[in-house]
Amino acid sequence: MRIAVFGSPRTPAGHPRILPGARRAAVAALAAGSLLLSAGCSSNDDSENTQARPTGAPATVPSASSSPHSSPPSAKGSVKVVSTLTEGLASPWGLAELPGGDLLVSSRDGRTITRIDGSTGKQTLLGTVPGVSPAGEGGLLGIAVSPAFDTDHLLYAYFTTASDNRIARMRYDGTGKAPGRQLGAPHTILRGIPKGYIHNGGRIAFGPDGMLYAGTGETGQTRELSQDKKSLAGKILRMTPDGRPAPGNPVPGSLMYSYGHRNVQGLAWDGQKRLWASEFGQDTWDELNQIVPGGNYGWPKYEGKVGKAGFVDPVAQWRPSEASPSGIAFARGSIWMAGLRGERLWRIPLSGSPGREPLAAPQSFLQGKYGRLRTVLAAGGSRLWLVTSNTDTRGTPKPGDDRVLVLQVR
Repeated sequence: MRIAVFGSPRTPAGHPRILPGARRAAVAALAAGSLLLSAGCSSNDDSENTQARPTGAPATVPSASSSPHSSPPSAKGSVKVVSTLTEGLASPWGLAELPGGDLLVSSRDGRTITRIDGSTGKQTLLGTVPGVSPAGEGGLLGIAVSPAFDTDHLLYAYFTTASDNRIARMRYDGTGKAPGRQLGAPHTILRGIPKGYIHNGGRIAFGPDGMLYAGTGETGQTRELSQDKKSLAGKILRMTPDGRPAPGNPVPGSLMYSYGHRNVQGLAWDGQKRLWASEFGQDTWDELNQIVPGGNYGWPKYEGKVGKAGFVDPVAQWRPSEASPSGIAFARGSIWMAGLRGERLWRIPLSGSPGREPLAAPQSFLQGKYGRLRTVLAAGGSRLWLVTSNTDTRGTPKPGDDRVLVLQVR
């Protein structure tokens, strides 16, 4: 399969402004490893991310061929709901883990970040993020914890304003401060990501290389932005913790890592440090993609598997009624994908080989039991956290919604 790459770098007038931060997050050097990325398409629903546990920052993007292969998972898996960690959340979207095991959850429409005790489920409001303008699928979306959180205490957020989507970081200080007043002022590291009533992307996560990745949407208005290399819409972006283009990107000086996406909703890395991404399709196919640096994923010309030279096909695809995927996570050799419209959790077992085909056909769990599923995050070992999404104006809330579930999987 041929893979299209970005053209020569340009800095045209009107390119979104990149704002460097005051200092870089401290990250250690990464041992030689491999990194591949993936992105996909999903349909007429909104979006979301899973965060990898970062370990450092190489100067360039390593080759996937140098990664050791892990043992492949079983063809068939299982899911057990162990407990409900917490409930009563309003429009939850992003989920991130703090050192020590507590969680942070963002409220898309409420514009807030809340801490959840990882043992008791107790909720503590950290604060409201100023400048967020919720509407449609926009609002306070993905969140991430700095790889150097123990020393810099920084949180990152992707959110919609009145004029654009942007990424900002803010200091979290809960020492002696009252609930609701524990977030510092946001410092924008990237602005100018096109916004829309739908298709705002929003997932952010730090990769194994210590770089910050962001999935964006094509706004639902100008589909051609996905193929426009001068636009930040319909892309997966890769940047330093300060918001600068990361070393080793396909085009030096550019934030773009891959393009041709409709609305990226989930990001996760497997045991070989390959990046996977979920994406809303339109009416035909939602997608799970393995991301290739510089790859063109086809939108708006193609949707799903087409086998066309110059475009990267998805690894797996679903009808929108079965998926409308949001967040993804990697655990026990499989990608786990939350479905909004599909109201189920998908398991996609990976072969562990350099190839792109899954080990076996995707398998679904929890269909219809908890309603719309927004975000899934690896909790270590065989456990996952799963966030429902029934208070987002598109679901049918039940008593206790929305909630964070604790799952045991294999």
